[in-house]
Amino acid sequence: MNKYRATLQELEMFAAIAQHLSFRKAAEERNVTPSSLSHAMRHFEARLGVRLLTRTTRKVALTTAGERFLLRIQPALADLSQAVDELNDWREEPGGILRISMPRSAEALFFPSLILPFVQRYPEITLEIDSNDALVDIVEAGFDAGVRYGDVLAQDMIAVPFGHPMRALAVASPDFLAQHGIPQSPAELLHFPCIERRFPSGRRYRWEFWQDGRKQEVAVKGSLVLDNNDRILQAARAGLGIAFIHQDAVNNALASGELIEILTEYTQVEEGFWLYYPSRKYISAPLRHFIDWIKNNENILR
Repeated sequence: MNKYRATLQELEMFAAIAQHLSFRKAAEERNVTPSSLSHAMRHFEARLGVRLLTRTTRKVALTTAGERFLLRIQPALADLSQAVDELNDWREEPGGILRISMPRSAEALFFPSLILPFVQRYPEITLEIDSNDALVDIVEAGFDAGVRYGDVLAQDMIAVPFGHPMRALAVASPDFLAQHGIPQSPAELLHFPCIERRFPSGRRYRWEFWQDGRKQEVAVKGSLVLDNNDRILQAARAGLGIAFIHQDAVNNALASGELIEILTEYTQVEEGFWLYYPSRKYISAPLRHFIDWIKNNENILR
């Protein structure tokens, strides 16, 4: 004979009736009608094969089986209620672990101005940052959120702007340009030594320019292939080739004259980074605080 397994809703229903010894009061507590509650209770008893309540026109009472059953389930229901309360408290409190995957360029850009102040503001949150230029499946890898460019995000992700729109620049050192000359169009880059960027997948980045409102991609060539912004910048300063890098990374070098921007008329401002996460409905307290921190510090991200 198969044993019937009661649902939590049925146990809570019985406990409410047993507490009040009144279908009307129990129904008010559970926001249902007394008739529907009485019908559900009869159905529950029928599936159990045991009468838990005696009913008359004047009162409701527990049977011996009902009294024994109530004594056994009350501690379990109290434990479940406490577990839910603790979970709600955890959801409201900022404490906990926040794991975020982001490219190294985003970490370098926002670590001093945004991430460090967040850690100082919320010391009870343990922030784990995985600096990885590979496109990571944040759900499979166990991250709470990720940071990437908008054009690589899955459509089912919730995204929040993380940083201002950016412009990628073609730059080179004065000595390099004096020795090799200055390309006058993106197509001419094919005749100049360039510092290539390689993605973790092994694919090499095709430099993106704009001409007459249309995007133009150039598969540059060179004797140096790197996967790190800092090293690309260092190589460009050393005169090893033309580099293509976001403006925020080269502003200081441009201001000091170490690097010179070229092909300016072929570049334009494009979308920046986005913070993304898989669900709008269930957001952990640490992630919610980080999202609020981003929104409240938009002036830093512009």
